[in-house]
Amino acid sequence: MTFHVITLFPEVVEAYANASILGRAQKQKLLKVKTYQLRDTAGNKWGKVDERPYGGGPGMVLRAEPVIKAAEKICKGKKTKVLITSPGGKPLTNAYAKKLAKEKNVIIVCGRYEGVDARAKKVLKAEEVSTGPYVLTGGEVPALAIIDATARQTRGVLGKLESLEEGRIASHDVYTRPEVLKVKGKDYRVPKVFLTGHHAKIDAARAKKRSQG
Repeated sequence: MTFHVITLFPEVVEAYANASILGRAQKQKLLKVKTYQLRDTAGNKWGKVDERPYGGGPGMVLRAEPVIKAAEKICKGKKTKVLITSPGGKPLTNAYAKKLAKEKNVIIVCGRYEGVDARAKKVLKAEEVSTGPYVLTGGEVPALAIIDATARQTRGVLGKLESLEEGRIASHDVYTRPEVLKVKGKDYRVPKVFLTGHHAKIDAARAKKRSQG
């Protein structure tokens, strides 16, 4: 699949997408992450893409025209799903990412300032997506969260399917060597059940820990 990210800061997206697991996945041609500078479709010599909102209010709003032009340029001849990052959008979950992984082309419009002119969403039949009940300075981090969560659901991106944490009966606590960790004169030990090699008991302990939060 290919993610097409429309943003004012392509370098932010590229830095993360070209590193680590996502970078390796791209080299293996399991997915692509392409970025597009929104100012390229500003339609004016200054590259201005924002305006004050009708009705008043603080801050600026991303204009509809540059967003629509950028998305339509990408969409040409492709069946494409369009997303807009927004604090008030549909929540990003593993189930949503798994469904999104079936798409071939996904456009993510990174929101900025006070948001995107609502007419862009209507024209592009876009879906607003939120990564949590908080507000960030821009949509680049949420866009990367969407890409990362979806990439994990793509066969071959992770070394093993078992690496999908949500598919295992595991607590969030994991341990490795040494068996006894000494910090400021105090011993921190690996729970004994993890040293037994008894997988049923280990799974039960993990499940219990997870249920307890």
